[in-house]
Amino acid sequence: MPDQKFDDFVGACLPALSRYAYVLTGNVHAGEDLVQDTLVKLAGAWGRVRREGNPLGYARAVMFRTFVSRWRVLRRQPKFEPYADSAVEQDQYAEIDARDAVRRAVASLPRFQRAVLVLGYLDDLPDEEIARLLERRPATIRSLRHRALAALRARLESEPVDLPDFPEVNHAAV
Repeated sequence: MPDQKFDDFVGACLPALSRYAYVLTGNVHAGEDLVQDTLVKLAGAWGRVRREGNPLGYARAVMFRTFVSRWRVLRRQPKFEPYADSAVEQDQYAEIDARDAVRRAVASLPRFQRAVLVLGYLDDLPDEEIARLLERRPATIRSLRHRALAALRARLESEPVDLPDFPEVNHAAV
């Protein structure tokens, strides 16, 4: 049975872990399952994790490893239904449509590519740290990022939604 400090940790970090899980899975329910699996694994190792420090870092590493290795992912890829109406000129909801298009495009990526984008752009981690978390080489991480961004560009260029201009980021220079 986890102690009170584990309960306090879960209470403090659950919103952040839920956001990461949603971004990784692209689905609220699959994200909740991922958080639950992560917390079960974390509870089993809580004594060691608490002694070593940085329980949030450990939880995020467990979450990414669970996401990447989950056998159910192949079977339960999130299915996003396209929105029936497209954005029109002077549409008040154009920004929402654009955000939805980006969300669907990210959700369509393979899990390693999605994980690399989440770790690199949301967590702002360097390639070496991402490689350590995903147990890959930094060169593989750069290749996965390149393929993911190319796939996103191709998908978003085919979308009928006007996307806002995002500045180019040279992640290798960071």
